[in-house]
Amino acid sequence: MLLKTNKNCFRILLLTVFLSHLSMITQITNNIKISVLTNFEGTIIQNGMLHYAHSYHITIENNGRNTVQLLRRHWEIVDSLQPTQIVDGEGVIGKKPVLLPGESHSYTSGCMLISNYGAMSGYYIMVDFKTGEEFMVTVPKFNLFQFIN
Repeated sequence: MLLKTNKNCFRILLLTVFLSHLSMITQITNNIKISVLTNFEGTIIQNGMLHYAHSYHITIENNGRNTVQLLRRHWEIVDSLQPTQIVDGEGVIGKKPVLLPGESHSYTSGCMLISNYGAMSGYYIMVDFKTGEEFMVTVPKFNLFQFIN
């Protein structure tokens, strides 16, 4: 009986984690709303090692009153089998989108992990066209995982 109860608890926990994985993660910083959806794309062998491929779809919404532009990005990529990787760069997927008040920009990118579990978080540096000030917008932590049977 105890074993069956533990299996049911474990199944409920896995289902909870799985369903939370399907939901959109959002965060608002300085009137900029960041929404993230992730997807496991499959596995691939590179250099003789199994890798887990993930995609993430991000929408950046300008809920403020001024026009803004995304200038730079900073990522912290956690792979449970490797040290945290830091990635800094200009724009996102080769673009530096300008967002008028009420506008949004969406893009999809990806990440390869050598483990079945990881996470990403980071921030964007944006500039307010009216004031000329640069400001940081947080990208909320999102999990990248695949259940192993």
